[in-house]
Amino acid sequence: MSNPLARARYLLSAHNVKQLPPDGGFEVAFAGRSNAGKSSALNALCQQNALARVSKTPGRTQQLVFFDVSAPHRGPEPAPEPDRFLVDLPGYGYAKVPQDLQAHWQAFLDRYFQTRQALRGLVVVMDIRHPLKDYDRQMIAYAVDRGLPAHALLTKADKFGRGQQQQALLAVRKDLQSSYGDTVSVQTFSGESKQGVDEARKVVGGWLEIG
Repeated sequence: MSNPLARARYLLSAHNVKQLPPDGGFEVAFAGRSNAGKSSALNALCQQNALARVSKTPGRTQQLVFFDVSAPHRGPEPAPEPDRFLVDLPGYGYAKVPQDLQAHWQAFLDRYFQTRQALRGLVVVMDIRHPLKDYDRQMIAYAVDRGLPAHALLTKADKFGRGQQQQALLAVRKDLQSSYGDTVSVQTFSGESKQGVDEARKVVGGWLEIG
């Protein structure tokens, strides 16, 4: 089965609202604390080794990074379908950045989530060993407040045995359901072993209405 996310290519990085691309088409945002495995997850979903930079320095993503997954289009006539994007959001937690920069990110993300009409859903990437930290809950709340679906990826699942994975999955699912009802789904995932990649790709592709 072909993977439409495999055509992802870097489009631009936006450090403020004015640098965002036009608010049209469909986009899915990815959020995760530093070191949660967000870049590895994006690379696995798109079957590319270096689409999103996997950094040794946590917190390296300091802009909203847009990847274009639109269908190829040539010719002068309008594209037959809307543009589609994956958006890598700034991750922080361990990030050693000045407070004023964190405040800037906060205001930028607030504005993005409140006003971005193209946004169709949010993937929240969290280490299965340390799920549902304050940042994770904050990002999920952004989506829920906007009436958007969210999907939690419990990454680095290969660090656990099957029994531990299932235990962690059930605990997170129970917590999310009690807090947010059925608006947030959750799965185990490993960019290393490719566990859960097809499932996550199906969720993202469904939101983007591709594949």
